[in-house]
Amino acid sequence: MKKLSLCLLVLLCVGGLVFSGWQEQVEAKEKVYLFKYANTQSPKHPRTNSMFFFKDILEQASNGKIKVEVYHSGVLGKEAEVLDMVKLGTVQACRGGLFERANKKFLLYTLPFLFENAEQVMKVIRSPMGEEINRDALKNGFHIPATGVAGGFRNITSNVRPVNTPADLKGLKMRTPPIDMTIKTFKAIGASPQQVAYTETYMALKTGVVDAQENPFSNTVDMKFYEVQKYLSVVNWQLHPDPLYVSPAWYNSLPEDLKSVFDAVARATMIYSDTIWLNSEDGYYHLLKENLKTNEISKENRKLFVEKVKPVWQYYVDEGFFTWDDINRAIAIAQAK
Repeated sequence: MKKLSLCLLVLLCVGGLVFSGWQEQVEAKEKVYLFKYANTQSPKHPRTNSMFFFKDILEQASNGKIKVEVYHSGVLGKEAEVLDMVKLGTVQACRGGLFERANKKFLLYTLPFLFENAEQVMKVIRSPMGEEINRDALKNGFHIPATGVAGGFRNITSNVRPVNTPADLKGLKMRTPPIDMTIKTFKAIGASPQQVAYTETYMALKTGVVDAQENPFSNTVDMKFYEVQKYLSVVNWQLHPDPLYVSPAWYNSLPEDLKSVFDAVARATMIYSDTIWLNSEDGYYHLLKENLKTNEISKENRKLFVEKVKPVWQYYVDEGFFTWDDINRAIAIAQAK
């Protein structure tokens, strides 16, 4: 979808709010609400692009009563630091990881092999269930008006063999980030997870310290992992959510009409974010297909992976992150026609 079309979508979503009652508010010295909005991505990253889009639309929709300042590239600090600033109210909002700090149920979206494609994840995120998960973040100090997807699914590259079934991962030295769910997942499937720093992964793959790695297409291209790998296996094992974390203190300082405008712009802009981010992943995928022998797992083989990782699902249920009812509800929403 072109940017112009998405702009029109946003304006349509908020139009009824923008033009209802603003004509009477003509005082020259009305209060302006400053909104500092941060991330750790580069200025060309899709997340940053969507944040500037948000700035443009919100400033127009609020008739200049909300002024947005975008801080990208980690200039205000690392993700954990900025998230703390939002909770304290010294920064008004941010986008990034660490979503379990806002609500443990955000980890539901990341369960291995729970969803088949990004469309299924977005159906759940935009459903009443997704809205409940957003609202419950308030208990942990965050107003979340909208959540999107943080790029595409994570997939596997390897130097040893293509991955079609869980048996193909058995004994494979898999580079993983130091994330508990990732390590548990690949152990459950039969791989041998290896902790290698992200910036050292290229050389580890080149020298055979590890055989394989898993990442979204964009990361695999950005870090040029495809230069030292032979196979790309599209398994769509995991995708991360992308909440908009907002300071409740700042949000509650807004008058009711501005709250409505803010939330509407946030929801519509997240649709824009999902669109440009997933479109960029498609481009990266085509580049990888040109450089690596590529395969996609069949629906029958995907069921084998699901059975292997169900103990991982059970672990997070046992730990109280969510229930089996939550999992089954998400599956039902995702697969509904």
